[in-house]
Amino acid sequence: MARIDFYILPDTTLEARLQFACKLAETIHRKGYRLHLHCENKALAEQADEALWQFREDAYLPHALEDSDMAASVPITLGWQQLPVPTQDTALLNLHPDIPEGVEHYARVAEIINQHQQVLVAKRACWQRYKEMGHEVVPHKLG
Repeated sequence: MARIDFYILPDTTLEARLQFACKLAETIHRKGYRLHLHCENKALAEQADEALWQFREDAYLPHALEDSDMAASVPITLGWQQLPVPTQDTALLNLHPDIPEGVEHYARVAEIINQHQQVLVAKRACWQRYKEMGHEVVPHKLG
């Protein structure tokens, strides 16, 4: 079973959620893991891609959209379709409102909750479903 880390932000905006996703991606990458950011659609993946490019002037997080020719050669991918089959050192950051099919193949999964009503409702349902599936759910209240 996977460990599911829920990061609970005090903010309500998508921008704050994406900014925290970038910080988390940097931490995961620094620890030597591969990372897949799973998004609801291509538009959100492109927003996350742009956020990663602008995250920090003094740092570069090698990443690519899943439909890019570079996707196989970078440690961070952004997708909106079916989850890629993970290697042993791959983490999943789920920005989709639902739990993606295949999540059980990842040892570590991160979910980001902010105080936007749609996100709260969707992620509460995910929290319950993860617990029903037998995963270890760990909350991290930030700010």
